[in-house]
Amino acid sequence: MSKHSRDQALDFQGFLNDLQDWDHSLKDKDKKMKPQASRNDSSGNEYFKQKKFKEAIDCYSRSIALSPTAVAYANRAMAYLKIKRQEAEDDCTEALNLDDRYIKAYSRRATARKELGKLKESIEDSEFALRLEPQNLEIKKQHAEVKSLLEKKLSGELKSAVQGVQKVGKSGTKVNEHGIRLVSDSTQRTGVAAVEDNHAKETNGEDPVRSSLSVEETDNKSIRTESSTKSQQDRSGADDIRTSGLEKRNHRTRKQELKASVQELASRAASRAMAEAAKKITPPKSAYDFEVLWRGFSGDCTLQACLLKAASPSALPQIFKNALSAPVLVDIIKCVATFFTEEMDLAVKYLENLTKVPRFDMLIMCLSSTDKADLQKIWNETFCNEATSIEYAEILDNLQLKYCLKR
Repeated sequence: MSKHSRDQALDFQGFLNDLQDWDHSLKDKDKKMKPQASRNDSSGNEYFKQKKFKEAIDCYSRSIALSPTAVAYANRAMAYLKIKRQEAEDDCTEALNLDDRYIKAYSRRATARKELGKLKESIEDSEFALRLEPQNLEIKKQHAEVKSLLEKKLSGELKSAVQGVQKVGKSGTKVNEHGIRLVSDSTQRTGVAAVEDNHAKETNGEDPVRSSLSVEETDNKSIRTESSTKSQQDRSGADDIRTSGLEKRNHRTRKQELKASVQELASRAASRAMAEAAKKITPPKSAYDFEVLWRGFSGDCTLQACLLKAASPSALPQIFKNALSAPVLVDIIKCVATFFTEEMDLAVKYLENLTKVPRFDMLIMCLSSTDKADLQKIWNETFCNEATSIEYAEILDNLQLKYCLKR
């Protein structure tokens, strides 16, 4: 071996020794830090029991600075909740970044989000916690309470929207209810005036017959006037009925047009929101993050595919750990089928790495007969059809056994 090679080997060995020394020093430091952090946790718990929440927060903060743990973050979050501080939600998120199966962190973040008015997000936290611990009575109660609040809120918003539509559709036309009586009064006054005029003529010595004829003529005129007025009123009444019917039809038409317009606007807004969401998709860090986004994109295969592709196939076991649920597993496989033909290599990698997720075998065994039938159909019609490349056919055959499907 040349001198240069020996020097390089020695340098490399020296580097490895330095790394080992550094690792040992970190472990020693960690051993010293953990007891101090633990003491601060204990002190914080004591202050919390005494309802000295600010002092408890100080202790938990020192513990986190020395040795950050999910428990310390969750404890500080609980203290923040007691004094109505918004930092509670952030601390719970930090706790879940360290341990995404920590039930108390989900429960406390659900409480924090409820206090902040984030009812939908609060329900998502409690639902995910219930998937991890289905029999947890406290979280069941919490979930029911927040769900009830959200339903009341949505009901109020819907009522306000309906009232707004009704106000827009109201007609401003008013009918004069006294029109007929006014005309009748006028006619009566005409008759009275004619009688009074007759009486005056008779008193002045005028011819009674002529006066009588004059009265009769006046009466006839009055009758004709009244008859003409009545005929006009009848025609007016008929016109009013026709106008009223037309207004009602127009009102219904306006409401239908308004409803269609609102639906169209809502559809456009949803489409824009989906497009914006696709641009902002970031790789999920945990099963919770993945499931929340996945459900948000429900019904849109394109966005779900974007979310799945944001996560590297090899990252799936780390993302889901042992928190992958059967419905999500089936949904992912269905999603993979949508881009299998165009991106076969990527699709096969997702199918391979799903089998490496903890508890995969148990999930497959517990699938319902309907889910198994769906997977079998996808496998036969998409993954193992004539268009499948030969280089992937053998891999898919082996995977078929892992997914407990018939060949």
